[in-house]
This record gives sequence, C-alpha cells and structure tokens, in this order.
Amino acid sequence: MPVVFRERGFRFFFYSNEGSPREPLHIHVERNDVEAKFWLKPTVKVAYNDGYDARTLRELQSLVEANSSRIARAWNEHFV
Repeated sequence: MPVVFRERGFRFFFYSNEGSPREPLHIHVERNDVEAKFWLKPTVKVAYNDGYDARTLRELQSLVEANSSRIARAWNEHFV
C-alpha cells in the first residue's frame, strides 16, 4: 500500500492491487479509520466517502487537486 504523502494528519495512498483490470487513476485518503476515494481524471471528484463531513471532503479535494501531479507520478512509477 504505497503512501504518496501525508498532510494535516491525512494519509494519501493507493492499494498495490487496484483491481483487474486496474481502476483508473485515483487516490485514497484516510484518517482515524475514515476513508474517501478520489478520481483524478478527467477532473478531481469524490468516488466514495465513508465518513468525512462535507467541509472535510472539500479540504481533501483541494489537497488532491494541488498534488495531482505528484499523485499521478507515484501511480505511474508503481504501476507502469
């Protein structure tokens, strides 16, 4: 489970086995056993949310948008 980065207590990561066929580029975000998943393309949007409130989801979406190149680079280095 590669961790791409940590910020504000959140862990941004993806699973090494992301389905067969592999799901499109995305990132999971976890803190205190609460998790959300964000698609990165064509635009950053929530794929699922398991407990974050709306304000936190907006904060996480901003963090994913600001780090989208970093996330894509880590994804490609791991899977390609």
